[in-house]
Amino acid sequence: MTRPLQILRLLPLAAALAAMPAYAQDAAQSSDAPAEDQTEGTVAAGGLSLGEDAGADAPAGPGQQPETYVKATHGAWELQCLRAPEGSDAEDPCQMYQLLQDGEGNNVAEVSLFRVANGGQVAAGGTFVVPLETLLTQKLTIAVDDGQAKRYDFSFCTPVGCYARVGFTEEDVNRFKAGASATITIVPALAPDQKVELDMSLSGFTAGYEESSALRQ
Repeated sequence: MTRPLQILRLLPLAAALAAMPAYAQDAAQSSDAPAEDQTEGTVAAGGLSLGEDAGADAPAGPGQQPETYVKATHGAWELQCLRAPEGSDAEDPCQMYQLLQDGEGNNVAEVSLFRVANGGQVAAGGTFVVPLETLLTQKLTIAVDDGQAKRYDFSFCTPVGCYARVGFTEEDVNRFKAGASATITIVPALAPDQKVELDMSLSGFTAGYEESSALRQ
């Protein structure tokens, strides 16, 4: 990896919460099968967007970003929360977060994980952010301890990195709870014959998972 990712908190909690409904759709698909394209708004022939009204659902401006904070730390996991609007009776939604480093201590990737309620096969969702120099066709691989690895597709890229939006089954979550660590493997685009293996510690996973919010689908 020629330029390891050096930016913390690349995935704001608000953006993660906004993406939650997509995990219910991903649950019905195999971990090796690419997700179907989902197009929002009205689309004309040829895939051209006809646009839609920009009303109350428009994203908040720079001065209206929700406040995020770290509520607790459980082992290797931070519990990041989004502060509910003042005067609201709603609880602050929270997700688990961990920065992933390579063997030399470079910040390479990050993961945000959250529980999902009424998600069908999906018990939890996760978002992995990896460097732009990643070979996306080789997918992202996750293996708990010495167990069987599973592969997941990447969803999209932005100037800060490429994102894999992952749906975890109850069986996957139980492996995380029982495991000591998980190995996250990506392949560099400039060195497709090599692999970059990142350790995702599972220390504190169960406590952080139980304290995180259950987001409804």
